Amino acid sequence: MESKEEISVSYLELYCSQTNVFGGLQKSFENARYVVFGVPFDATSSYRTGARFMPTAVRQASLNVETFSFRSGVDVADLPLHDVGDLDVSLDAAQTVQMCNLVTADVLAAGKVPVCIGGEHTVTLGILKGLGEKAKKTAVVSFDAHLDLREEFLGLKLSHTTFMQLISREVKPAKIFEIGTRSVCQEELDFAKKAGVEFISTQQIRTGGTKKIIELLSTKLEPFENVYLSVDLDVLDPAFAPAVQNPEADGISTGDLLDIACALCDKRVIGFDVVEVAPVYDQGISAVAAAKVIFEILCHLQKAHRK
Repeated sequence: MESKEEISVSYLELYCSQTNVFGGLQKSFENARYVVFGVPFDATSSYRTGARFMPTAVRQASLNVETFSFRSGVDVADLPLHDVGDLDVSLDAAQTVQMCNLVTADVLAAGKVPVCIGGEHTVTLGILKGLGEKAKKTAVVSFDAHLDLREEFLGLKLSHTTFMQLISREVKPAKIFEIGTRSVCQEELDFAKKAGVEFISTQQIRTGGTKKIIELLSTKLEPFENVYLSVDLDVLDPAFAPAVQNPEADGISTGDLLDIACALCDKRVIGFDVVEVAPVYDQGISAVAAAKVIFEILCHLQKAHRK
């Protein structure tokens, strides 16, 4: 009979190929708690393309970010982290979503925490499908300028503008919270109300302050067994992350994002992703921000597991 470990690496070996190692630090798969994989996919991008270059750019940036986190008191060098490389993606969105599904399921079956570097935000649909039955007990917290709740956009029913609507309909997580919202259409507002998708706008964050938002979210998340975090870098104002595929003015700062996201990092977090950087549109600022976000979330998750 095959062992749990042997089963868990099958799709990882099939779909992933090694690139630069995130953070320059690599523990064995067996000894890792966090498993990083990249998804260089941006085939449905409707404005600026280039997120397919994000995994490489973020890995390179991570090699030049100091490893100690003052926010958590944890050193990245001490993290049980393993980078399996990038998925060999298809230009077909449905196939890539399925790859994300299978790889995520493998990582979870091995008792690890999946950490995805996108790619466009569509990949989150596949990751959440990979949660299987866990999804029904999982609250999804997505940091994003957009709700991405359209049913169709530019003739596509599966894209970076529709994936959250598909998550709500197909994955059916216990709850969806969207943070940093500031660019929506009426169709999305109607769907959010009907489906019970809650969102907190940039204006609410700015007016109430991060402390109040953290208290609100912490209270709302109390009933849920699991939490999944998704960070679209366009939640940041373009001043902090200019190289994203769909930049929106009037966003939040990197500090505000880290304050809120890190405060939600407890033992219930079963995975997270950071997506939507198109590195060709700046000189590395956005990739560095993405690497920092990943570092800080990892450090805070590790701190939570030490308690």
